[in-house]
Amino acid sequence: MKSVPESFGSLVFDLREMRARLSSQVFKSLENTIENGMKLDINVANSVANTMKEWAIEHGATHFTHWFQPLTGITAEKHESFIAPSPDGGVIMEFSGKELIKGEPDASSFPSGGLRATFEARGYTAWDPTSYAFIKDRTLYIPTAFCSYGGEALDKKTPLLRSMEALGREALRILRLFGNTDAKHVVTSVGAEQEYFLIDEELYIRRPDLIYTGRTLFGAMSPKGQELEDHYFGSIKPRVKAFMEDVDEELWKLGILAKTEHNEVAPAQHELAPIFTTTNRACDQNQLTMEMLQKIASRHGLVCLLHEKPFKGVNGSGKHNNWSIATDTGINLLSPGDTPYENAQFLLFLSAVIKAVDDYQDLLRLSVATAGNDHRLGANEAPPAIVSIFVGEELMEILDSIADDRPYKGHGKVQMMLGADVLPRFQKDTTDRNRTSPFAFTGNKFEFRMLGSSNSIACANIMLNSAVANSLRIFADRLEAAENFDAELRVLIRETIRKHRRIIFNGNGYDESWKSEAKRRGLLEMRTTPEAIVHLLDEKNVKMLTESGIYSLAELESRTEITLENYSRTVLIEAATMIDMARRMILPAVGHQLDLFLERLLRRKDTGTGSCSYEERLIEELTDAEERIDENARAMQAKIARIKAIGDKAAQATEIAEDLIPSMDRLREAADAAESLTSKEFWPLPSYGELMFSVR
Repeated sequence: MKSVPESFGSLVFDLREMRARLSSQVFKSLENTIENGMKLDINVANSVANTMKEWAIEHGATHFTHWFQPLTGITAEKHESFIAPSPDGGVIMEFSGKELIKGEPDASSFPSGGLRATFEARGYTAWDPTSYAFIKDRTLYIPTAFCSYGGEALDKKTPLLRSMEALGREALRILRLFGNTDAKHVVTSVGAEQEYFLIDEELYIRRPDLIYTGRTLFGAMSPKGQELEDHYFGSIKPRVKAFMEDVDEELWKLGILAKTEHNEVAPAQHELAPIFTTTNRACDQNQLTMEMLQKIASRHGLVCLLHEKPFKGVNGSGKHNNWSIATDTGINLLSPGDTPYENAQFLLFLSAVIKAVDDYQDLLRLSVATAGNDHRLGANEAPPAIVSIFVGEELMEILDSIADDRPYKGHGKVQMMLGADVLPRFQKDTTDRNRTSPFAFTGNKFEFRMLGSSNSIACANIMLNSAVANSLRIFADRLEAAENFDAELRVLIRETIRKHRRIIFNGNGYDESWKSEAKRRGLLEMRTTPEAIVHLLDEKNVKMLTESGIYSLAELESRTEITLENYSRTVLIEAATMIDMARRMILPAVGHQLDLFLERLLRRKDTGTGSCSYEERLIEELTDAEERIDENARAMQAKIARIKAIGDKAAQATEIAEDLIPSMDRLREAADAAESLTSKEFWPLPSYGELMFSVR
């Protein structure tokens, strides 16, 4: 058995393999493409393709695929074998540079939001050399971008790469002003913590709601949930531990730095956290991680649930996006540092982030908007639906001192001068105490906690990178034109903090008073996806995203349409599933229970043996629940028909959020009441207790 260092990345065509297998000239050219974005020569591409093919065949691969991330939120692939006919009737194994660089999958069934005409079925995939190829299931996977016939982005990778380039470009301008001529690149890096639930597969297949929607649409709460918090960081069950060991092994082979794993707060809930890597690779690797979690769970007779709210009454699952900015020389630009030079530079980058989050709080909120995540945000278990920044008391005092032009009490200086012992050496781990904050400074990075567990991290990072790049661009324009850099720097930081510190909140985000306080500050609260997504086309957002080259107007319009459509389809499927389960499973079960109660009641009355109040009360309560189930199911059926007839996607999604979902809640309330009155013998669905506590 190979050791971890030996097996780590063994299925990845990374820099180690490239350096060892390619000629020095080819490797240098490819490295220049990866690092500097230089166009790849076809001869170099042919050499890389041939070497990549030989390496893949050595590891048992017979096929290759251009692996891409369409606007479905998951990945897509079309497999091609390496075989080509030989003159003697046999086959040879071929893979050209042209096949490596470009593919042409059928794009007709992928959502495009109007970016391509219906008859233009063709789409194009283009190799992304900055994310390494890898082998999975005897297939060489080549990470690629995906675009339409007209060149518009049909995926999540392309805008992400654009946003990374924009931020890197503007950050370098700032560094040059501080005299840094060593750094050639600035990159964003991400570590995406992944939460998930594990349940027994035999129970899963008896729950149509889990199969069709990924969450339980019905289910009375079990006597025990997460009240004791005994599951959090508790001893990991043997079956779960075996699963986690397999996950680690498979992810390590794929070069994914899976580091931390533990039980989460809710029963049957767990978390996996990787070490940081560049944002583009982190996005690809998180998609692989979600796939592997679900795939490997089945080997252990388990099902991995990635839905944001699979169980009502216990915490749902999110995904913390740990984001930072660094140079290629190893300088973390969000680290406070110890020297006056670093302090002033840190404060400028910190100010850029504060400005970005305040100016584009709507973009950050809508970047995590899905039907599933709407169940979490603002539900006293996840960050609220109001975007704010947590910086901690010590850093807040520094920012207030700058904004108010007064001495910083921590140093006792008479006058505060940026770039002269501004920051103390505070402990980094004291800044991460507020778990209710959506966007928290945690020492040398920001943790964006609003993402749902099934979300691609691409969207959130696109908006975050773009907004910060815009702040840095404005700062660089102003500082480059300044006659006195130091004086203008002090004024710029002070003005930025004064204008944007409304977005900073170090208090309890779950407290009801925060909502009114946030409203007083002018911050936005958007509880649902339809409320949030329409802001994508606000004038200020379109202007920033198009002028920075992240999206075209057509691409923004397409994403608005697709997000609204996905939201509506998701909830309509849930509603249809509820009606089907209510009529075919729950009402028949309630009927059997009522028959039993009625039979007992009649027998007691006929024989005159004992009181009948118990049966009479149960019959009354269960009959009431039965009638409410039927009434709400019929009402929902009519609403679905009416909603489907609405032509405008925004209006349709709003109607679903405001009218259909409350009806679904009423149907569930009635059904859950019936479950608590119905014998386990008759109830057709595994209970919450069974689902959450059966895996040992």
